[in-house]
Amino acid sequence: MPNVPSLEVGHPMRKIYVGKVIVHIAVGESGERLANAARILESLTGQKPSLRKAKKSIKEFGIRRGENIACMVTLRGERAYDFLKRALAAVNNTIQKSSIDNSGNFAFGIKEHLLIPGTKYDPSLGIFGMDVIVRLERPGYRVSRRRRKRANIGKKHYVTRDEAVEFIKKVLGARVV
Repeated sequence: MPNVPSLEVGHPMRKIYVGKVIVHIAVGESGERLANAARILESLTGQKPSLRKAKKSIKEFGIRRGENIACMVTLRGERAYDFLKRALAAVNNTIQKSSIDNSGNFAFGIKEHLLIPGTKYDPSLGIFGMDVIVRLERPGYRVSRRRRKRANIGKKHYVTRDEAVEFIKKVLGARVV
């Protein structure tokens, strides 16, 4: 990963970095509100969001199976770090320890997109909340995703919860409560 911060831990294969950041806005209905959410997501991240469909019909909420109800963006590399710094500022650089799983991934929610620094309010678009999911990785994780000769990652190579907490404190500059 060129020009992205990482947590150096002795051996080069043990360093930790942000593999990807997923930003997700669930609207619950298709139409103009979903289009507005997609426009906001594109302006915040600089990437075109992909739409997500409902898995099943829920009559009480007026959702039909296969209907677009959410949008999301996956950020990698420098874009991921830039967005993550701004998103953490929206939650006062604080992450709950309970939101970090045993594989080193963590997630947090932003109640209003206006809390992200540098965002201007547009009354025609409205206000949306979003989920931010972060996956921490080490070099070598590609072997589990590649097409040819796919293999499992060893148990000792996974990022642990304690290593994730240390990464969040030192590299991202956030505190874990």
